[in-house]
Amino acid sequence: YVFSIGKGHDEYVKEGIRLFSDRLNHYYPLQWEIIPPPRHAGKMDADQLKSEEGKLVISRLLPGDCLILLDERGKQLSSPDVAALITQKANQGISKLVFLIGGAYGVSDDVKARAQFIWSLSPLVFPHMLVRLILSEQLYRACTIIRNEKYLHSKNCCCLFPGFAYI
Repeated sequence: YVFSIGKGHDEYVKEGIRLFSDRLNHYYPLQWEIIPPPRHAGKMDADQLKSEEGKLVISRLLPGDCLILLDERGKQLSSPDVAALITQKANQGISKLVFLIGGAYGVSDDVKARAQFIWSLSPLVFPHMLVRLILSEQLYRACTIIRNEKYLHSKNCCCLFPGFAYI
């Protein structure tokens, strides 16, 4: 599962997210849950908003779920490390991995405390829409590593921007 707080996928990333999500479904069932911001979010300060968003996230988690929080202050992992993390959780009998992309101000302390792992994609801060795309690609890449498969390099599948190639 991927939980993301905010609005639906923007058009500029929708096709890439769909592409990698479809590929991921060959390995593990992937479901996206876009959690809309709480009512009156615009009238809340950052701490109130994080608290309300945190309640929405925690209410969706089951006791056995493994929450992996994406946060720029988390631990940075290589692609093989992501594959190892997924394998480790699967070997521990975790029934559901939930990757969380928090809201604009991050997440509440309650959500951080509930997370079993905090992962940083980069020390850079990215727009949430790009994080969704990067996460979907990295999860797919991890699955190919787990299965010892060659990562697909296709001009019309992986390249979302002309002149840009995945390595």
